[in-house]
Amino acid sequence: QLEGLCSFLQLSTCPEHLLVRFCSWLLALTPDLSYTSAAILAEQLFLQRVLSLAQPPSRHLMAALASFCSKYSQPFCRVLVAAVLREPGEGAEQTKLVCELVEECLEPDCVRLVLSQVLEVPLSEKLLPVVQAVLGWQEVLPPKLFDLLVMTLCRQAPAFATSLNYAKLVTAVLTMYQNQVS
Repeated sequence: QLEGLCSFLQLSTCPEHLLVRFCSWLLALTPDLSYTSAAILAEQLFLQRVLSLAQPPSRHLMAALASFCSKYSQPFCRVLVAAVLREPGEGAEQTKLVCELVEECLEPDCVRLVLSQVLEVPLSEKLLPVVQAVLGWQEVLPPKLFDLLVMTLCRQAPAFATSLNYAKLVTAVLTMYQNQVS
């Protein structure tokens, strides 16, 4: 029903300045939206906009994304960030957007969720800045997630033999977690 309503209201194509107002209205709702409803809204409101970015997002889109993330970050990450990570190709604007969200909007549990989502797909040059943004967040990773990160970096090292971003990432891991790396 919610998908039908979103389609009827054409929320996926509404002007971005109205999207900000709509998100403000969503945040004021009580009780809060269910996880499923928030996931559907994240998909309907943002997915196509983000996947089609060819230039940096407008300030209106960033404001709408940030406000939605402030309250519904788990479903947002599961829907939108997961889709961006799975999207083939360069996706430079999408990657920058995810990095900005990690650095400025997401709560610690969602930052860890983003990292676990990155580690579920084969690493690519496109995803290295996302991992770097997570490490720049300066929180200690849980041991299992840290071990998975190290194993992934070790396994995929040959594919990044000439990558400056990979070298920076490994250096960051070795610097931040020097006591855990043997």
